[in-house]
Amino acid sequence: MKRKTRNKVIVWTLALAAAAILVGGTIALVLTAGTWKAQIKKSQEKICNKGWECSGSKYCCNDTITDFFKVYQFENLFAKRNTPVAHAVGFWDYQAFITAAALFEPQGFCTTGGKQMQMMELCAFLGHVGAKTSCGYGVATGGPTAWGLCYNHEMSPDQTYCDKTYTQWPCVEGAEYYGRGAIPVYWNYNYGAAGDGIKVDLLHHPEYLEQNATLAFMAAMWRWMTPIKKSQPSAHEAFVGTWKPTKNDTLSKRLPGFGATMNILYGESICGKGFVDSMNVIISHYQYYLDLMGVGREHSGDNRDCAEQLPFNPSSPTDDQKQQQSGS
Repeated sequence: MKRKTRNKVIVWTLALAAAAILVGGTIALVLTAGTWKAQIKKSQEKICNKGWECSGSKYCCNDTITDFFKVYQFENLFAKRNTPVAHAVGFWDYQAFITAAALFEPQGFCTTGGKQMQMMELCAFLGHVGAKTSCGYGVATGGPTAWGLCYNHEMSPDQTYCDKTYTQWPCVEGAEYYGRGAIPVYWNYNYGAAGDGIKVDLLHHPEYLEQNATLAFMAAMWRWMTPIKKSQPSAHEAFVGTWKPTKNDTLSKRLPGFGATMNILYGESICGKGFVDSMNVIISHYQYYLDLMGVGREHSGDNRDCAEQLPFNPSSPTDDQKQQQSGS
């Protein structure tokens, strides 16, 4: 190759390298058989390791939960859980929560985004937990939002919640599938799915969720992080904003935010019914925890209710819903 031509090749190669660097590539210039070749290597995603709590994930490069959520804050959020009138005295504690969370932090649980988003997700998740395990009422000491984690199981269930039509997770003789856990699990098929998710045999031993607080938190976190259906978002994705609504979602008024988490977890039992008490109490717990954590309820985000949202999974869709679903 003539010297002048070779110089042109080098100039063009360096120009290519500079352009690739500008768009985020990593360049390796290799001299092979007297000619320059540019090899563009894809930038590898950074991962971080922070010991037992979070390792092997890009999310571990952010703050972990123990960086911004301490024992005293857990005690403030659930101040009445160990009072004599509570129904799960001595059961729930901070260590059980953190031990469970460490399994999901590498997946982005309360480790997605900046510190404010992380704290907001923590309060959102615990807002569901507090509301669903509260024994507070309007005139209770400290107000109803101070009584989260008062229960760990349904009191006086009137049925065993066994649906024999589900053959994937059939009912086990003698087992009762009433509500248990931090976000209570009901029915054999939900115990089966949650058990598969956390790799514990909850189908045969649903009682584990009222015997072990770490497992109870794990089952709730698994539900938060896992879509009900593959084509739908998880509560986590809907809250942190990684979910992109379809046209059908937009028509159904389902948008990212706290409201969508209620739709995903409870569907038509509380959503699409206006501002009913069962929905309002969950929002109240979420905002109460935001205040206690120093974030403030003014940062509770857009779309925080599901009053007008159509459910993701209606049990008996109306004609209008069927029409909207067909357009997705």
